[in-house]
Amino acid sequence: ISGTFSPAKEFTWLVAYHLKPGTQNYIADTAITDGQFILKIPENKPTGIYRLVYAVPQEEFYFDVIYNGKEDVKLNFDASEGVTFTTSSENIPYSTYLKEINEIERSLITFYTSGNTHAKEFKEIVSRLAQRQNQAEKDSESLLAHRFVKANRPYIPSNFETLSQYVANKKSTYFSALNVSDTALQASGLLTDKLMNYVFTALPLEQIDAQTTEEYIQENVDKVAKELAPVNDTYRFSVLHTLWSQAAASRLNAVSDYIYESYLKELALRTDNTQVVLDIETHNRLRLGAEAPELEWKENDSVQKLSNWQGAKRYLLVFWSSTCGHCLKELPALHKKIGTNPELKTLAIGLEDNDTYWTIESAKMPNFTHSIALGKWDNEYADLYNIKATPSYFILDKEKRIIAKPESDRQVVEFLENTN
Repeated sequence: ISGTFSPAKEFTWLVAYHLKPGTQNYIADTAITDGQFILKIPENKPTGIYRLVYAVPQEEFYFDVIYNGKEDVKLNFDASEGVTFTTSSENIPYSTYLKEINEIERSLITFYTSGNTHAKEFKEIVSRLAQRQNQAEKDSESLLAHRFVKANRPYIPSNFETLSQYVANKKSTYFSALNVSDTALQASGLLTDKLMNYVFTALPLEQIDAQTTEEYIQENVDKVAKELAPVNDTYRFSVLHTLWSQAAASRLNAVSDYIYESYLKELALRTDNTQVVLDIETHNRLRLGAEAPELEWKENDSVQKLSNWQGAKRYLLVFWSSTCGHCLKELPALHKKIGTNPELKTLAIGLEDNDTYWTIESAKMPNFTHSIALGKWDNEYADLYNIKATPSYFILDKEKRIIAKPESDRQVVEFLENTN
């Protein structure tokens, strides 16, 4: 596999993985030099879908290639336009088909959104859709791409339908062409993308509120889980984890919690993915809107609790260390900027091996409330708040709910200045 990357200066390395159901195996890697690369796939490696990763995080910066083991593949990748194949009997017709079928489907959507009701024009669009799909299936019969072309078959109305009829029928027939038990489909991005699309976009046409939207999405999750019942746990886990990740990233908390409690937690434990359980529970504990985990500290010979702390509109938690260079630069500056804010209280938790330097440095910031957590990274509070680096910041509202997790003292100040 060879080709170019543009702009050349933005790309330095390329890694190839062979996709398998629910996982991927490293195959090879190569340097990208002045925008040029040659990636040699060893002769004994299997055919199928290969994922080419060109940056991190790899879940975002990749594209897929069909590899049949018989041909060299040449391509050009542009950061703005994506990948274009210049030599490949598999990838060129498949990518061309996807582009054209999507354009025809967009024409059908435009027909509806424009309020058009002309049956003849509708029939012409639907006819083009059917012809392009049927031709692609015929032309790809000898290719690895054939399974993907068939699985991508769109809903094609046989007669004129209103928009509501079209949407209802498209949803009811969504899984007709998808053989979720096909391991070739499982080992590709296509099937996962199709399942993701169903869960998050197969929604009513009418305007609905946020809560109702999440309830419909949960119903879609149930449908996908039912369709996945025949497949092995590894692939089911992979799909449901992807769905959870999307819901969590979109702050659809009711949906992500539903996926986790109804399906994902049990699957994770059954497939020995216990770290995923820990990661999700950490995410839930510290996500925006969550009540901050309880903290205790000594103040004037008495024990104080975060949940009982009163007298401010906002609260700032700072996890720092007196032996951390970044902390000794950021915290004094932050103290000078916000230390006298009457609507803010700051608790600075020192993650320390001992109190020698902490006593000296904390005394320089008298307007902060200070607490020491011995054991440093092994301290229970470092674990509770998933502290991986210092300083780390959490801004809480009056009810001690997490409302922001700034990455620097500057972001702390900007957030406080821009929120009421």
